Amino acid sequence: MTALLTAAMACSMMQLFLIGALGPRLVGELGISRTVLGLTTTAGFGAAALLSPVAGRLVDRVGPRRCLVALLLLAAVSLALIGAAPGPAVLLSAVTLGGLPQALANPATNKVILAAFPAGRRGAVTGLKQSGVQLGAFVAGLPLSLVAAGTGWRGAVWTAAGTAALAAVWAARALPRDAVITAPGARPARSAHGVTRRLAVFSLLLGCGIASVNTYLALFGSQRLGLSPTAAAALVAVLGVAGIGGRVGWSRVAGRPGRAEAMPALLAAGAVGAALLLALAVVVPPLVWVAAIAVGSFAVSANAVSMVLVMQRAAPGRAGQDSALVSAGFFAGFAVGPPVFGALVSATGYPSGWLLVTVEFVAAALVAVPLRSRRGQEAA
Repeated sequence: MTALLTAAMACSMMQLFLIGALGPRLVGELGISRTVLGLTTTAGFGAAALLSPVAGRLVDRVGPRRCLVALLLLAAVSLALIGAAPGPAVLLSAVTLGGLPQALANPATNKVILAAFPAGRRGAVTGLKQSGVQLGAFVAGLPLSLVAAGTGWRGAVWTAAGTAALAAVWAARALPRDAVITAPGARPARSAHGVTRRLAVFSLLLGCGIASVNTYLALFGSQRLGLSPTAAAALVAVLGVAGIGGRVGWSRVAGRPGRAEAMPALLAAGAVGAALLLALAVVVPPLVWVAAIAVGSFAVSANAVSMVLVMQRAAPGRAGQDSALVSAGFFAGFAVGPPVFGALVSATGYPSGWLLVTVEFVAAALVAVPLRSRRGQEAA
């Protein structure tokens, strides 16, 4: 079950990492600018942000099994269309379609965890399934990048599409049938709703910075640091591996009583240091590898901890909707961050772009600080 949930998360976000890892090849072959490259992320995650509230209610009403199968099939179709895109218009349309499986992913997988695992194991399982996103980054940055080197970028994307289709068959066969929903879920307590809204804002700011790194890290390595396309793509793979370890480890810690509330602010503070390392890499290029590890270990891991906290606070029957609200903030950040970053870099250069990411992570840390005191207030 955990392996399936991990695969579903990887497939739901695969398009983001493929476009980032294959960015130098896409820019060269399709003749798109850095700003248009950023708009592909805006299209996908803008759609995911808008559709997330609907997706959350859908998961709560029809069940996670149907939604997981649907998201994997939609991811396969989206990836296939990306691989067939003759130019920017079709590419943007295909990425927009890919926003729907992204919107379904967290609500559906979180509902499965709540139904299938005891409370003591949910933190660890959540970290493992959230690490699927970073597994997707690793697969895009290394294995699929090698496929692209041998068969072209289209062959790599079509390989990912076939994998998503096989995962849909796996989900249909492995997941238990959805339970019949007989009554609407209870309304959340005011304190739980306040945590969810704060996490949504935190995720918005976090997503702005993470999406900029994901989309432009390989291009930065290629254009500014002189790395080959394969070596630049390996930066995304390194970030992915660090994110896997960070999400598994930090989510396990967050699953312990009283720990989750303090962790978003601490992880965002670590992300600030990672962004500063990216800015310094312009002067000291080897620091880009350390920065990639730090972004994965702190910034990327913070989103998994947010999901642990959402499941701890969700009212019965509303885990899908609460997960979707936090995801909507994260996806909105992914939609807004890259085009702003790309426009700024085009005008002033990469150092300014990485300083913008630093500011976004600082703001996220400040938004998350009140979560640390909320736990103490409730205990009193």
